[in-house]
Amino acid sequence: MSIAVNIKSGDITRARVGAIVLGYFQGTKKLTGELAVADAALNKTISRLIREGRLTGKSGEVAVLHSLGNLTPSMVAIVGLGKTEGLTPDKVRVSVGEVCRTLRQQRAGTIAISTMTMGLSAEESAQVVTEGAMMGLYTFCRHRSPKPDRPIIEKIVLYGAAKYLSELRRGLTTGLAVAEAVNAARDMVNEPSNYMRPKDMVSAAKGLALQDGLKLEILERDDMAKFGMGALLGVAQGSDEPPKFLVLTYRGRRGRGTDLALVGKAITFDSGGISLKPSDKMEEMKGDMAGGAAVLAALSAIAKLGIKINAVAVVAATENLPSGHAYKPGDVLMAMNGKTIEVISTDAEGRLALADALSYVDARIKPRHVVDVATLTGACVVALGPKVAGLFATDDTLAQELIRLGNSRGERFWRLPLWDLYAENLKSSIADCANSGPREGGAATAAAFLKQFVMPGTAWAHLDIAGPA
Repeated sequence: MSIAVNIKSGDITRARVGAIVLGYFQGTKKLTGELAVADAALNKTISRLIREGRLTGKSGEVAVLHSLGNLTPSMVAIVGLGKTEGLTPDKVRVSVGEVCRTLRQQRAGTIAISTMTMGLSAEESAQVVTEGAMMGLYTFCRHRSPKPDRPIIEKIVLYGAAKYLSELRRGLTTGLAVAEAVNAARDMVNEPSNYMRPKDMVSAAKGLALQDGLKLEILERDDMAKFGMGALLGVAQGSDEPPKFLVLTYRGRRGRGTDLALVGKAITFDSGGISLKPSDKMEEMKGDMAGGAAVLAALSAIAKLGIKINAVAVVAATENLPSGHAYKPGDVLMAMNGKTIEVISTDAEGRLALADALSYVDARIKPRHVVDVATLTGACVVALGPKVAGLFATDDTLAQELIRLGNSRGERFWRLPLWDLYAENLKSSIADCANSGPREGGAATAAAFLKQFVMPGTAWAHLDIAGPA
């Protein structure tokens, strides 16, 4: 169910909603503004909770107070934001998501959130509050039987000062664009693989193209063969589901040329192929298309925000399954750029699909910057854990900008080496390279493989999102 979000100015304690949300910073002794008004109306209950240590203001802490007729809203929710000196937009975003989920369980129905108590500028506060609410209330219930009594939030109102209404509206617009894109990617990743086949990714991309005014080009199996995409087609030949190659284009400025190409791995189910994975948690391999979902959704957000760049999202989509006609360890495949690849493991399939996607981007699009996003290696999860993505890059400026932006969005990237010594792990006696090497340094070896399919001199970054996907 979609949630309506709008903006109002005025006294939030008079809002006709199920609950109001006020931010509270750890260590604050004297309540001011809306907190003081709510405290007075609630017979100093908020102050008492603070004195007794039952409301500390720690980040993400939630206290829900029932107004019992003293205020227009039925409930007052106080959400902790941590210490003021350590405040970040992401802390606000996460805390707002937490309080919105709590109020959904309390059956608030409608929520008013004070942007003035969040410690950020009006525009940034509106943006991250919108993102926190919309992303925090996200659910995926498409395949569950309907439950009439399931609590929902129907409407959210952002309250702020009248003099900042234009800034609040800009923040709301940005927040909605980002949150809608994030949730669209989540929808794609959460779908079971029998509902998110390569052709279903095409349908999702068509929906984004239609709503955001984007151009979508689809390459079918015969088109891929004409381009010489032997690596991607090798992965695809074990499945009865035809592969799809998607090119979603956004033109945000005049002039020729493409500023940014986002390349996504989209293995809609990865069994490992002939090199079959263990059965434990194999059901999670429906999410091996998260990189493709992320880049499609990112281009949607870019379009919604009208960013003045020219950008494309390129997605190689296929299943990786064992069958009588599946590709095998020991086979040799030829990628679009002419390199031959000895298949050591059919479970190192994502890099094969990306090899042709990156080759296509270099040959046909020639962008200034390339960023690929892929659930590429379990080795990266071993190295960095489940909440951090590995970053490899040929360009220091691009790498530093991705890290800076990631920090501002709560996305942690850690740069790993892209040294030539890792390419030594990929030597083959019968082909130009192998598709897999030793277990040690597996994430860096996979990145070294991809680098062979990027034009020298291109500013390229590879994000291994196997953990945080």
